[in-house]
Amino acid sequence: MELIPSERFKRTTKYVRAFIILATIGLTILFVLLLSLLIYAKILGPPPLVVPQSTLYYSDDGNVIGETDNGQKRYWAGMESISPQLIKATVAVEDRQFYTHYGFDIKRIGGAILADIKAMSKVQGASTITQQYARNLFLGHDKTWSRKLNEAFYTIRLEMNYSKKEILEGYLNTIYYGHGAYGAQAASQYYFGKDAKDLTLPEASMLAGIPKGPSNYSPLDNFEKAKSRQKVVLQSMKSKNYVSEKDIAEALRTSLTLKGEHGTVTKKTAPYFQDAVKQALKSQLHLDDRTIELGGLKVYTTLDETQQDAAEEVLSNTIPKSSGIQASIVAMDPDNGEVRALVGGKDYSESPFNRATQAVRQPGSTMKPLLYYSALENGFTPSTTLKSETTTFSFDDGHSSYTPHNYNHQYAEGEITMAQAIALSDNIFAVKTHLFLGEQSLVDTARRFGITAKMDAVPSLALGTSGVRAIEMVNAYSILANGGKKVEPVFIKKVENQKGEVIFDEKEKPEQILDKDKAFVMTQMLTGVFDETLNGYTKVTGSTISSRLTRPYAGKSGSTPTDSWMIGYTPELVAGVWTGYDQGKKIEIPAEKGYAKKIWASYMEKGLKGKPAKSFKETENVIGVNVNPVSGKLATKDCPVSRMTYYVKGTEPVEYCAEHFKGENPKHAPKEEEHKKAPWYKKVLKPWG
Repeated sequence: MELIPSERFKRTTKYVRAFIILATIGLTILFVLLLSLLIYAKILGPPPLVVPQSTLYYSDDGNVIGETDNGQKRYWAGMESISPQLIKATVAVEDRQFYTHYGFDIKRIGGAILADIKAMSKVQGASTITQQYARNLFLGHDKTWSRKLNEAFYTIRLEMNYSKKEILEGYLNTIYYGHGAYGAQAASQYYFGKDAKDLTLPEASMLAGIPKGPSNYSPLDNFEKAKSRQKVVLQSMKSKNYVSEKDIAEALRTSLTLKGEHGTVTKKTAPYFQDAVKQALKSQLHLDDRTIELGGLKVYTTLDETQQDAAEEVLSNTIPKSSGIQASIVAMDPDNGEVRALVGGKDYSESPFNRATQAVRQPGSTMKPLLYYSALENGFTPSTTLKSETTTFSFDDGHSSYTPHNYNHQYAEGEITMAQAIALSDNIFAVKTHLFLGEQSLVDTARRFGITAKMDAVPSLALGTSGVRAIEMVNAYSILANGGKKVEPVFIKKVENQKGEVIFDEKEKPEQILDKDKAFVMTQMLTGVFDETLNGYTKVTGSTISSRLTRPYAGKSGSTPTDSWMIGYTPELVAGVWTGYDQGKKIEIPAEKGYAKKIWASYMEKGLKGKPAKSFKETENVIGVNVNPVSGKLATKDCPVSRMTYYVKGTEPVEYCAEHFKGENPKHAPKEEEHKKAPWYKKVLKPWG
């Protein structure tokens, strides 16, 4: 039965009304879903813009000395560090409406759909820069619906929470340019050997064309295709009024010089030092391994490349490659603790074990300056005398004993001064002093000097029998060198994250922890180690290298059967050298026993070459007088040898040396009864002479 027109109209109206209702419901649901999506995106907040970035290490001069990466070269560059030409070229060819859309280019999407339908295949992309950035950050490149929906969601979150500048900067730092180069900076260095900020229009337009297909448009792999793509980029720039026809013609004519090498350090500079820097990043900044390796950090270190080269060269030239003996060198600025050079072994490639920071070895007589500083605090002076002779120390009512020996069993067989004991490295004097002060005293003093290694409070501790780390011993001497201010080894001056924000800045002010006058007196006694002789004929411990030294130094050598040390300093540089076998084998070859001193002397002279020689500046409350170094008394004109020796004011000797006096008694010559009167400290040490 055929419907009459009025009924047909009513039914059509009914269908239209139903369609409108359904459409309205559908649009409402869609609107609610979209609104919910936007609210959810806002609640989630900004997505983290974190991608693996190469961490770079810089020397004190600002040169790159090393980097860490996972095979992908990535260096973050702010917009101000990227050529404006590359920025314009990228926007023109990748997303012309970037600054006006909200993450999606609807017109471009529609055009791409029509092109794909017409070609019956995927022929045209419609992804905006924001979409590509979302994909680079959070997603893979698979062509599934779930990936596309996630990409859209992340695109919304990026646009809602970040500025166009931040999005474009992130994109330019994450896009892949081929050959393992991610981001504009890595690509600029790889293709053209320059920073991204220095790219010219011809270079920028060539580079901007690569991301569409790195394997197809790399100028190193297919120059003709790359050149054709460059022309497309330039025409896109013209459509945005970024360049003129004249600019295009000139850019296409310009010959490009391609490098094809990553701008990385091919040889790792100071590898032991860099390992110590990484350890400092963990212990001081509490960074995890992934952040250190791939956090895009810029780590500005204290390394002085000249000093480092000197240390490595001297070590290499002194110890033959055929020798199994190992060595370490640490050099520091005593004023602030900054480590200027560090070598942890002969060959990092063979053994990365860092003997400068990890090995615990017996310091021998290099421990004595800490002992004698404590003695100065307890009434000793450079002229304090004790008897140097074979001595057996008894303990526990005679149930135990200890008999130390001097090198080659040489003893003065009489009284020697503390200044003499240091120059000659007399062990008997050291042990007597140690026992007088109390065995725990040296342990406590070592802690004040920054030594953290476990120490046994025993008589032999005065002779350096408890193991320490080389870097801690060098730091201890730094405290003497700077006049008693507390410093700790510093490897890092500043650290920036991948955004260029400073997350660490070393600005610690040294604290005075020692008496500066006594520290100066101790330093002056340590300069005596490098005198040619003590009294005109007795050689001191540093005499074997004194002829190599051209400026004032203070220092102390040390040796045990298995370890050889030399630590010394000038006002501006302190360095320590250790040599020995990793397995604790005895050092028996005579030449090997002298390596530490030779390395130290050569390094200090080489490292300070060209710099003015500085003397140690005396403090206000000290006084220098000429004394006979043998007796420790004021020298007369008849004394064959005299030495300027410094004392804290009020502790200097007032008696003149009468041993060589040929005329009448000098004004302050000691009376006979004064000779016989035993000093207070000898009464305590009477059981051991």
